[in-house]
Amino acid sequence: MTETKQALALPNSAVLNMAPGANLGAYVQAVSGIAVLSVERERELAARLFYDDCVDSARELVLAHLRFVVHIARSYSGYGLAEADLIQEGNVGLMKAVKRFDPAKGVRLVSFAVHWIKAEMHEYILRNWRIVKVATTKAQRKLFFNLRSQKKSLGWLSAEETRAIAADLGVDQAEVTRMEGRLASRDVAYDAPPECDDEEGWQAPQYFLADTQVDPEQLVEAADFAKDSTARLQLALAGLDDRSRDILERRWLTDDKSTLHELAALYDVSAERIRQLEANAMKKLRTALIA
Repeated sequence: MTETKQALALPNSAVLNMAPGANLGAYVQAVSGIAVLSVERERELAARLFYDDCVDSARELVLAHLRFVVHIARSYSGYGLAEADLIQEGNVGLMKAVKRFDPAKGVRLVSFAVHWIKAEMHEYILRNWRIVKVATTKAQRKLFFNLRSQKKSLGWLSAEETRAIAADLGVDQAEVTRMEGRLASRDVAYDAPPECDDEEGWQAPQYFLADTQVDPEQLVEAADFAKDSTARLQLALAGLDDRSRDILERRWLTDDKSTLHELAALYDVSAERIRQLEANAMKKLRTALIA
């Protein structure tokens, strides 16, 4: 208990260095110097926090378990992310665990906190491992953190190995194959690096991905089709009688379209008769356009 109080009474300069990003070596050395709590002391502090909301007890519990966060963070060093960042995320998980820890459950805090520490680290790894998130579902997350350890070689999985891993992890074989491809892929920038000239950056995707919206051939084809369709439509409309052409124009070719009843009142016929004239005119237009 005396060692713990001494560790908690760190000078201001040492407290500032408790952030992993400032000086990772000094941080690891500092947290390693904080004594591990005895069962009785841990239970006492947890009870004060749980029942009396004692902030000082929470602080002592967190500080005494920072060394375990460092240990867990080092097990995720193979993902290519900064260890200091993993430690800071794990510390967030540790604080969440301390806040939720119930001493009446009869377990040590470190056993309870492992889940929360790993959960924060997992979420950080998934957010930052690739530009595009590689795992969103529960099955994908399980594969992401277990597939590499399940593989017996660096090569691609065989069909038998895929079936065995899928059965072991309780996921579909297609998910195993899909995640294997995602783990083997890498991020590629769309644009060439700013310092590259045309000779050095020619392999960038920006030089290979075609924009179909500005393809000259397709633009000319679309313009010719629109011009031909317009000409055919004008010719077909010219072949209709005046009343049928007026009905179609009022019904379809103006912004302020007329209803059947409005046209029936204009031509002094029934709305059904206007509908029949419209249908016959549309049939004639269709025949003229596909001829």
